[in-house]
Amino acid sequence: MTTPAQPMSGVRERWRMGNEGRALLLLTACLLSFGLAVLYSASALAVFKDGAYESAFFTRQLLGALVGGVLFAVCAKMDAEIWHKLAWPLMIVSIALMLLTVLPFTQSIAPLRGGSRRFLRGSVQPSEFAKLAVVMWTSMLLIKKGETVRRMGKGIVPFLTVIGTLSLLAALQPDWSVAATFCLLMALLLFVAGARVSHFLFLGALAVPLLLQQAMQRPYIRERLRSFWASESSQQSPADTPLSAVSDQQRQALIAVGSGRLFGVGFGEGNQQRGWTPLAYNDFIASVVGEEFGFVGIAALVLAFAGYGWLGFRIARNARTPFQQLLAVGLTFTTVFTAFVHIGVSIGLLPNTGLTLPFVSGGRSNLVLTLLMTGILVNIGSEKERVYGSRATDPLASLPT
Repeated sequence: MTTPAQPMSGVRERWRMGNEGRALLLLTACLLSFGLAVLYSASALAVFKDGAYESAFFTRQLLGALVGGVLFAVCAKMDAEIWHKLAWPLMIVSIALMLLTVLPFTQSIAPLRGGSRRFLRGSVQPSEFAKLAVVMWTSMLLIKKGETVRRMGKGIVPFLTVIGTLSLLAALQPDWSVAATFCLLMALLLFVAGARVSHFLFLGALAVPLLLQQAMQRPYIRERLRSFWASESSQQSPADTPLSAVSDQQRQALIAVGSGRLFGVGFGEGNQQRGWTPLAYNDFIASVVGEEFGFVGIAALVLAFAGYGWLGFRIARNARTPFQQLLAVGLTFTTVFTAFVHIGVSIGLLPNTGLTLPFVSGGRSNLVLTLLMTGILVNIGSEKERVYGSRATDPLASLPT
């Protein structure tokens, strides 16, 4: 017996999340909820000292979470292949916005904050969205070039030119951590796409000495490295070794993590965010987690972001197209790499980089970007289905058998 054809009235197509997408959505919700709570604890006294109400940072972050949540929902329901066409426009806009932060006559819209010009008015940080542009543009061009990527002239040089321009603008802000992140994202995607290892070795031999020379000419980079290598001696003889602001920040973060021991001192009971650890709500918020939730809290963060990476790379492996596969790898690496570097800095394994902890650190630009990238990952991990009849208006209806 033949089954009668489904009526075409009330037919629509929708994206159905796979298992990895659902798990990633749940993990993101947990990280975001935890991050909002930790941010409130870490920032309440800091903003109170500035004359603002105690939940000022929390309110701003919550607004960023709402905007990011909307973008997450839109990107999760929008075919990720569309970013292939938007890669060039996004890169051009990112370069233009980054340029606004370094031009001498744009200081009115990109004021100096903490010795650098990283923000446009309204707390928009162009370098955060430039990370997305790097991943999308590099993935798009790799697909376009195909096997040509194994050649230096026509294969590698175009990537070096465009991403190098972005990295130069980041270094001029100055923000060398972001400049290095741009280059690392490009190198990762080139490697995944099959670029020759010999090209990486050749470029590394040329670039590393030059970068080290330029970095050592920047006093704040020298101070970060000095405070990292001298951290043990600084803690043992603080009276004999005057601590700079950078050294003191690193030292107080280690004190915060150490005082948390196994289970922490309790939520909201930490002392280091009471002004002892500078920027505890941003650059060193993992130290707040370590103090209030102890080793268990830090371990939970590591496992959560490891799970994010595992889910993201599984989504990449099963992606619908080669472009989406590269895109998923880049987006996943961006979030996980940033998280692990931040945690490594907070527990003294890495020198201070200024990278924030995704979903947790204060900063609306990073939060909105991370939620947007996660939404794209969820779409890559989804399948399009055609729904008939009553199911076309019931988002919870299962697939017809």
